[in-house]
Amino acid sequence: MLIQDIQPLYDKSMECLLCKQKSTTKKVRSRFARVAKYETDFCPIYADSSINALYYTIFVCPHCGFSYSEEFSRYFPPATKEAIEEKVSSQWVPQHFSNERSIKDAINSYKLASYCGALKKEKHIILAGIHLRIAWLYRITQNSEQEKRFLRFALTEFEASYSTGDFSGTRASEAKILYLAGDISKRIGDHKAAIKYFSLVFERQKNARETSIIQMARDRFQEIKHEQGSRTTAASLNG
Repeated sequence: MLIQDIQPLYDKSMECLLCKQKSTTKKVRSRFARVAKYETDFCPIYADSSINALYYTIFVCPHCGFSYSEEFSRYFPPATKEAIEEKVSSQWVPQHFSNERSIKDAINSYKLASYCGALKKEKHIILAGIHLRIAWLYRITQNSEQEKRFLRFALTEFEASYSTGDFSGTRASEAKILYLAGDISKRIGDHKAAIKYFSLVFERQKNARETSIIQMARDRFQEIKHEQGSRTTAASLNG
């Protein structure tokens, strides 16, 4: 096969964690998923906007409807399989997410994973990531109301992950969670909470190796202070 004949999407074989039946799901070849930059909450901006790897993170089983990412644990706590079978599988209308996905398909796949993850009692850090990605997708569609709605859901889960420590053993760190809580708080307009979380990042910087996260927190912190100063100046001039 010639290089120019290689397609961005390929089929990956999957065995459903719940029903164990096999099917395929689309994935983006890494050579086509080139990130041009990241936004302040780590949302990737791809060099080719027509190929977005975020669309294909979630596997939706066409047989039973169970939906999950590769970050989900294979372990099902007691009674969770039965809950998923009752509330998802028994009501599942067979449908396929195994073809090329629209942004609407992608959003729906994440929402299914969010519901399944909650029923499965997945870690807060996993649910936080799913909600954050839904917010990113709504950002692409310029639906700011839904974006902020899911940012709030993500923030609640990040806070729960931080307080319970369930991020331990994952790729997430304490500094990154605190930074994201601050960035999300800033995005939804809660500057007081944002300052609190960024300050916690600074307090822990002696133990943090992630200098880039610390610098990003400083940048966001200074942005808030600058915005607050500008508003104070404008108010005094108008007064």
